Amino acid sequence: MSLVSVNAHSHAPRLEFSRNDITILAHDAIVNAANNSLLGGGGVDGAIHRAAGPELLAECQTLGGCPTGEARITRGYSLPARFIIHTVGPIWRDGRHGEANLLASCYRNCFRLAREHNLQTIAFPAISTGIYAYPKQEAAAIALEQCELALRENRALRLVTLTCFNEDTWQAYASLTKSRAGVLI
Repeated sequence: MSLVSVNAHSHAPRLEFSRNDITILAHDAIVNAANNSLLGGGGVDGAIHRAAGPELLAECQTLGGCPTGEARITRGYSLPARFIIHTVGPIWRDGRHGEANLLASCYRNCFRLAREHNLQTIAFPAISTGIYAYPKQEAAAIALEQCELALRENRALRLVTLTCFNEDTWQAYASLTKSRAGVLI
């Protein structure tokens, strides 16, 4: 199930929301909400590592990890996506320890790698909203802001998909997009 938003014209860049499993999307890149080691874990991180196969772990072992807020790119291996962009979101403490800036940095660095690799389509999970406990509504607002900015700044970018693993995440995005101009719900 998908919900199309922002510039739904046929050739204009667009932002869409999806309830699909991110590991089945045939985008140029999918984003992995990784931990600092990049060596796999639970949630979307574990699902992506399992679906990509053991070659992903082998490549990640050569990267030396990733600091919070930054991003690294690998091949997609057994996934339909050509690339995986790994980013490490912040652990929610109380919102007063730079969490918003770090989360925004995750999106900006993913979009920077997309631009550097001439990627046209990219899919994101709800970074940091699982075990890292970032409040879904606040995380969704940051994600939307960064995605809309990237779509305006990067003319090569054709589609950004925000995947929603559960109903709470879907509702967080839906509640924010209802008030935005040019949105189809």
